[in-house]
Amino acid sequence: MARSLSQLLLKRFVAYPLTRSSAITFRSINQDEVWYSTSVPSDPDTHEDFRPTSKLESSGLSLENIVEQDVKENPVMIYMKGVPELPRCGFSSLAVRVLKEYSVPISARNILEDPELKNAVKAFSHWPTFPQIFINGEFIGGSDIILNMHQSGELKEKLKTIAANQGKAE
Repeated sequence: MARSLSQLLLKRFVAYPLTRSSAITFRSINQDEVWYSTSVPSDPDTHEDFRPTSKLESSGLSLENIVEQDVKENPVMIYMKGVPELPRCGFSSLAVRVLKEYSVPISARNILEDPELKNAVKAFSHWPTFPQIFINGEFIGGSDIILNMHQSGELKEKLKTIAANQGKAE
């Protein structure tokens, strides 16, 4: 019985017409009275207020200048996948956890939001992987390097002045 049921389902599946189209298809699927749309809203008549924009492009600075300014102005700068509150990869999560051990302010940019930013950071640091951590304007490396520096005590020394300045500000 199970075999005949699976054959019946397979025949129905094979008989279902498959079409490929470069145009956007507008159709809806009704399943138990819930409607699902399979269309993608890329209507050229959509108002520009609703189109995705890049915050970095609207600043008027080139991406290279933005990266340089970020590194110069922020004592601890991390370019990562996600944000410190919600990392989107294990390596970024590890780097943030290690840096938070020192109670220093962490500035971050999410490279997943803008692929061009990702390329600008790679060009700036000459380093291919992420996260990328800069401390006091100096490129340190990724999560593995930060972890090794933490274990050896070297990271504590590097962050000592930042932590001291943070204590004075409070």
